[in-house]
Amino acid sequence: MFLQIHFARKLRIARFFAQFYAVNMQTELQNRWQQVMARDARQDGRFVFAVRTTGIYCRPSCPSRRPRRDSVEFFTNPNQAERAGYRACLRCKPTEISSQAQYVTRARQFLDNADAVVTLAQLSKRVGLSPFHLQRLFKRATGLSPREYQSARRMTQVKTKLRQGADVTTALYDAGFGSSSRLYEKAPQQLGMTPGEYRRGGAGATITFAIAPTPLGRLLVAATARGLCAVRFGETAAELERTVRDEFHAATLHRDDAAMEKYVAPLRAAIRGENIIIDLPLDVRASAFQTKVWEKLREIPRGETRSYSEVAREIGEPNAVRAVARACASNPVALAVPCHRVIRSDGDVSGYRWGVERKKRLLEREKDA
Repeated sequence: MFLQIHFARKLRIARFFAQFYAVNMQTELQNRWQQVMARDARQDGRFVFAVRTTGIYCRPSCPSRRPRRDSVEFFTNPNQAERAGYRACLRCKPTEISSQAQYVTRARQFLDNADAVVTLAQLSKRVGLSPFHLQRLFKRATGLSPREYQSARRMTQVKTKLRQGADVTTALYDAGFGSSSRLYEKAPQQLGMTPGEYRRGGAGATITFAIAPTPLGRLLVAATARGLCAVRFGETAAELERTVRDEFHAATLHRDDAAMEKYVAPLRAAIRGENIIIDLPLDVRASAFQTKVWEKLREIPRGETRSYSEVAREIGEPNAVRAVARACASNPVALAVPCHRVIRSDGDVSGYRWGVERKKRLLEREKDA
């Protein structure tokens, strides 16, 4: 009896994991098919797709006519496809793309494990490609140059150290900065404030804010001397002021509607539907990943939208769809970073921090402008 119960329990566990694997595999296959249909060049080298009716396998971005879904199967690399009896496409040459992807992978691994700054010449010698070729491949695969990749990685390390309570000197040298001047030079762009201010949660910063009526409700706009640090919607002025004081509790805040008009005016014009480009300076705290996402959002043209998965692919992180959604949800400067232009893949308008109705009206006004 005991053996029967034990066996039944093991069988249930095995069935659970089999079902879990099947669901995840089906989701992965569906994602790959969507990437093939989109001719997503960022997936080149990550997998290939083969067509049973032609006996040919291709890279995801192949420009050839797309086959029927039921005629396609996927493989991790060209070797697997060829062992299954398929031959390489002469048009997109998937074997060449695969070898290029391996160069980028080796370059990233070397940079991730490096204790000091690596020059492009050193990196190209390490992976066996010319500096020009490596720079081009790396940028296409990651969205960053090798130098930008190292910089973003080091700034992430600095932030982690500072949040853990390390002093600025320890944080900067542990992250590979040769001097404090190099770190402070990068700080306004990537930390949103100096390292000392960041570590103290904004203490010592002076923030000016304004609250203005708009067709979509009250709008709060706050800025430091460097740029916008908060743009948000609310129902009442009192509610908005309370939220900004709670968030920046360690800073000195004061309201000055007149002084903030240079920030408020273009934002209100955009809300009214006027065809205006918002290019205001920002002073926001962000991780390297958030920075990439928010910069990509600012590139979305007025009147257009992108899906979360499209943004993930465009920043070189196709599997980070949920992380992209979180970055959009945590955007502290609405409108200036137009996270309202990101929607679901099925076209559904949802997931806006300031309410779906506001998001719909913003998109409608931009489309009609």
